[in-house]
This record gives sequence, structure tokens and C-alpha cells, in this order.
Amino acid sequence: MENYRPLTSSEIELLKSRMCTAADWSQIEVAEDFRPEYVYYTRFSGKVRIGVFNKEFSLAGGMKKHSGLYHTTLHNVTVGNDCCIENVKNYIANYDIGNDTFIENVDIILTDGESSFGNGVEVSVLNETGGREVMIYDSLSAQQAYVMALYRHRPALISAMKEMIGNYVGTVSSCIGTIGSNVVIADAGYIKNVKIGDCCKIEGTARLKNGSINSNAAAPVHIGVGVIGDDFIVSSGSSIEDGVTFSRCFIGQACHLGHTYSATDSLFFSNCQGENGEACAVFAGPFTVTHHKSTLLIAGMFSFMNAGSGSNQSNHMYKLGPIHQGIMERGAKTSSDSYLLWPAKVGAFSLVMGRHVSHQDTSNLPFSYLIENQNTSYIFPGVNLKSVGTIRDAQKWPRRDRRTDPDRLDCINYNLLSPYTIQKMLNGREILNEMKRVSGEISDTYSFQSAKIKNSSLKNGIRYYEMAINKFLGNSIIKRLENLRFDSDDRIRERLRPDCGAGEGQWVDVSGMIAPKSEVEALLDDVESGKVADVRSLHQRFVSIHSDYYNYEWTWAYNLIKPFYGTDPEMITAEDVIRIVEQWKDSVVGLDRLVYEDARKEFSLGSMTGFGADGDSEQKNRDFMEVRGCQFDSNPFVLETLNHIKVKTALGDELIGRLRDI
Repeated sequence: MENYRPLTSSEIELLKSRMCTAADWSQIEVAEDFRPEYVYYTRFSGKVRIGVFNKEFSLAGGMKKHSGLYHTTLHNVTVGNDCCIENVKNYIANYDIGNDTFIENVDIILTDGESSFGNGVEVSVLNETGGREVMIYDSLSAQQAYVMALYRHRPALISAMKEMIGNYVGTVSSCIGTIGSNVVIADAGYIKNVKIGDCCKIEGTARLKNGSINSNAAAPVHIGVGVIGDDFIVSSGSSIEDGVTFSRCFIGQACHLGHTYSATDSLFFSNCQGENGEACAVFAGPFTVTHHKSTLLIAGMFSFMNAGSGSNQSNHMYKLGPIHQGIMERGAKTSSDSYLLWPAKVGAFSLVMGRHVSHQDTSNLPFSYLIENQNTSYIFPGVNLKSVGTIRDAQKWPRRDRRTDPDRLDCINYNLLSPYTIQKMLNGREILNEMKRVSGEISDTYSFQSAKIKNSSLKNGIRYYEMAINKFLGNSIIKRLENLRFDSDDRIRERLRPDCGAGEGQWVDVSGMIAPKSEVEALLDDVESGKVADVRSLHQRFVSIHSDYYNYEWTWAYNLIKPFYGTDPEMITAEDVIRIVEQWKDSVVGLDRLVYEDARKEFSLGSMTGFGADGDSEQKNRDFMEVRGCQFDSNPFVLETLNHIKVKTALGDELIGRLRDI
């Protein structure tokens, strides 16, 4: 802790000679090695503490400035060591400033009265009129927010969570704000009741009011030109640039908002991106992305989502107000000019094209296309399982996780195939088979809710779902038996038995975290009963459930072997496993071949339209190849797909070889 001393009379006289004034010089304390020659035209009031000025800042363009206080007014401020504060138009009041911080050309920075710095603000997500408010705080995770927004059927739980967060808010409320070390605040306007973490850069920002910017050395935050923010939390590693306006928002780790994006009453969790468009009452789970000026996201819940240009939703029927909400499950996308009339629910990894006004619920038909044709919604079940775009997305999300903070708030599971999506496919297969049974196999179209499914699409959907289920179960079994040799069927059965009992039954996607519903409910029971009584313990329990995913997954998969394959795993033999692995090989190779053919379309003659504009077909091909960087057979994704076929085939053959000797 820094030791401070009163100013000497000679230091006071020197400061006065350098145009400095103080309401009471006895209220000013300085570090032992304080040097008054680096203080000029500064006014002091209240209790002020000042560190040493030994550092020189190197600025862009080769400019250098020595640490010190120049043309500024400080009221009840502690200035750490080696800070440079220059040209504060009004004043800085009621702040503790860390070391090595640079503040230049700002209007005003103050804490006025006791503030919680954005902690405890209630955000009205999903329903603009209220009822699903999420209380934000520094360490809010997507999982905690999901429960607070959607589990309103458990009022005791919501009350307990609000009490937890309220207790945390009490610990951070203060009449003194903080600006961390190695912070840069330059050319900024109005900053009031804002807590600013280490290594943050605030450059050209217009207004920030009642918020926390949780920057740190591992994951700095940048707030850019023209930004206006009120009642907010900004998490580590995020950037907010170029005229963004946001009010009553939580912005999670490694998010990016830019290009005049506007957001109100919205939550953005890890790795979200928002540019040009607008968000209102949105729950944006991890990797929600919207880039286009004409795109509005409103009253919806999303994750791993990409919104096409002109995407829009309606939550207002001009009756009881904007009370409607919608959910697009993980991985769902919208094409350009798509429209959804809430309430509606779109299944995982589905694509929405056109205008849909009939309140669809396709949650049990994942990986589908939802396409409008002449005011009728058509569903193409499972077709996204063979889309090159779906596979590419699944591969890119882990690589695009830009979180560098070692303390990660959100639990994120990237698996494309999981008990969550497979249980949906099982439901979808049952729905499609029942439709075929009831309406007959020769019907041209089938009705599902208020949508249509063509005969060929229904048959293909059943086939795609069965291939994906085979792929998931085969993957799980092969992984379980990996690198082990068995001398009997009993040894195989022993190895296949689950290590834990948890994992059976329904699974849920808790905004990025895939888990058994039973484990989530057990945690929430502990919150209600008071066994989990603080926000840190709550976070650790979610992390624990997330880390046990693969144990839970195997328990679930093990219990699916009998109903899907007709083989009791307690009586399974090497021959049964070989049969399952052969089916798995057919499914994996079959899906990869479908993806391969889908990728080929990107290199078709139609895709070359517009290339080689002034030349013949040869020039068109050469221009296309130069721009794309390669031909189809040498495309990295295509090569990876072909290699995946070889690797998976070899993996299956290797296990079959080990089992044939039994």
C-alpha cells in the first residue's frame, strides 16, 4: 500500500507558482518521491492523493509526454503512480485511479453519490413489457441469465437468484469509482458512475453512464468513437466502436459491437457480434452474429446464430402490446429478408428463408430448412445435416472463440451431435413416421402444424436423422472402446457400462451449455433450498456440470443402444458391436459424401457467373480459380472431408479387427 505524506511548504509554494490552487492544501497528500514540477494549472478540492511522476508515455506518431497533472481539476481523487492527466475540461471527482494511466482531453469523469456501477440493473429481455427481467452483474453467465429469464415457473428460484445478485451488488456499491492501471481515456465526453478496469482504452467516446467495464491485462476492452452507453456491464475482451448506442445491456466476453449498432434491454454473451443493425429485448447467446444495417433482432433468444440482411421479427400484434417472444435454437440461421412472426420456435441448426406468419414450432425437426413459398411454409427435415455450411460452422466456432480471460464466464459446448440434438432427431423421426402412417406413403404433401412437408422431403428427413443417430451412437461406442483389447464379451460389456448414473432422460441447451435436465434441476433445487447461496458457488456448479459432459453423454448413449438397435447392452457381444460399427461407417461416409457433393455446388458453372467478365470460358475458369485460391479437388475443406472419410473408415476397421479375434 502506498505511503502518503502531506505537502511541504516549499512544494505548496512551487505548485502555486505553477498556477495550481487548492480549497485546502492540508487535504492533499503525496507519495514520498512526489515531484511538483510535473503538476501545472491544476485545481484541487476535497481529499486528494497523488503518486510519483517518473514515467514518460510514448504516443502514436512518435510523440512523448511525461506523466503528471496538466490543466485539470481533481476533487476527492487518488492518482496512482506514473499517471498523466491532461486537459480535463470540467473535472474528475470521487475516483481512485491506478498506476500508469493516461487521461487526456476529456469533459468530465465523476461518481455522483453511491453507485453500483451498472450492477443490479434489470434488463427486460424477450418480453418488452416485463416479466422476464434479468438482473445483470459483473460475472453474469449465459447459463445464469437463461435460468433467470426462462424459469419464471419457479418463483422461489428467481427470488433466490435475485437475492444472491443483490448481495453481490452490495459488495461493489460505493461513492468512489475506480479507474484501473494502464488505462487510456482520450478525447472522451461525459463519464459518470462508471467503473473502469485495467488496460481499458476509451477513445473518442461520447457518453458512458452507470456501468462497469471489466477490462483486464489478459483481455483488454476498447470503447471507441461516438459510443453512448447507459446502465450496462461490459465484460473482458470486448470492443464497442463507431457510434454504437446501448442502454440496459450486458455485453459478454470477447463481444464486438460496431458500425452504429444500437441495442436496448439486451444481453450479449461470449463472442457475439453486432454491426449496423438493431437489437431490442434480445437474449443473444454465445456466437450470435448480425452484420447488416437492415436487420432487426427483437424479443428473441438465439445462440450460434447468423442473421441475414433484412432479417426481422414481430412481437407486437397491436392488441396487448409487445408481449410475444420467440426462440431460435442453437445454430439456426436466417437468410436475407426473412421474417418470423412471434411467438415461434425454430429447431436447432435450421435455416429460415422467406416470411413465416403461422407461429411455427419446429424444435423437434432440427437441421431443417423452413422455406416460404406463396405464403405457405414448407419444412425440409434434416436437410442441413448434409450442408457444407453446417459442418463449416461447427468447425469454425471453436476457432473463433476470442476469449483470452482465464476466468471464462460462459460454459460453451460446441458439439454438433449431442444428446440434445439427437433426442430431437429421435422425436423428429417418430413424428415423420407417424405422419407417413396416418396419411399414407403416397401422399404428395403432409401437414405439420400449419406447414407442409413434401413426400420426398419426409422420406429424406427420416433417412438423414437415422444416419446422424447412427453416427452419434457409433462415435460414442468407438470412443468408449478406444485403444483397448478384449478377450471376451464380458470384458466389452464391463467397459461399456457407464461410470455414473446421471445423464438419462431429457437434455437441455442452457444457452450454450448442453446438459442433462436432471442435473440442471438438481442445481436449481439447491439454489432454492439455500445450499447454493452466492453467485460464485452458482457459477462453479454450472462449470462442474459442463466439465462432466462426456460422462453424462455416455450414460445417455448407453441407454439408447437397446431402443435404437434392439440390442441390450448388458447382453451385447463383439458381433453386435461389429454390426453397429458397420452401420456407423455407412452413415459417416454417407453423410460426408453428401457434404462433399454440397461443396461441389460452390464450384459449379453457375457459381462462376460474374467471373472472367470480359473473357472466354477459359479465362472465367482461371479468374474463378485465382479468386477462390484453388480448384475443387484442392480446396482445404474438400480435402479435409475426404480425409475424414479415410480416417473414420480406418478407425472403424481397426476396432472391428480387434473384436474379430474374440
